Amino acid sequence: MKPAAYIETSVVSYLTARPSRDIVVAGNQQVTREWWETAGNRFSLVASPLVLEEAARGDAEAARARLQALEIVAVLEVTLEARRLARTFLAIGSVPQTAAVAAAHGVDYLLTWNFRHLANAVMRPRIERACREAGYEPPAICSPYELMEVRRADDVETRPGDC
Repeated sequence: MKPAAYIETSVVSYLTARPSRDIVVAGNQQVTREWWETAGNRFSLVASPLVLEEAARGDAEAARARLQALEIVAVLEVTLEARRLARTFLAIGSVPQTAAVAAAHGVDYLLTWNFRHLANAVMRPRIERACREAGYEPPAICSPYELMEVRRADDVETRPGDC
């Protein structure tokens, strides 16, 4: 059975957006595209109606591209348990409800580019503690970069000066 990866809205936004002129954002967009190419082979991709609602907002053409990309993703229900956990998250900060849905469904990974509210050294431990106190194993909160497939050493070309 493949591990489950919850696709948060920022990921599908980076996936489908026009290339940015900001070098960091452009790099994150490229990583997202590369991850997405093989993700379905390695993970069960999931999201929730919350992600679909957020992806449908804004520019009609951009929203259409986001929703089209999400067509391959299984949609998880926003359960009563997820709503209760989301209320717990409010007490620790501005944690998106998507994290509660991922935890309540036992998802392995919560994939995001949201470093402000989710994927940072301050919020991760708070979210993990809140999940465990509520009886859930927290998903690993990470970016697509952190879930890139590891290549074997003999697949990588070496250049002079490489270690």
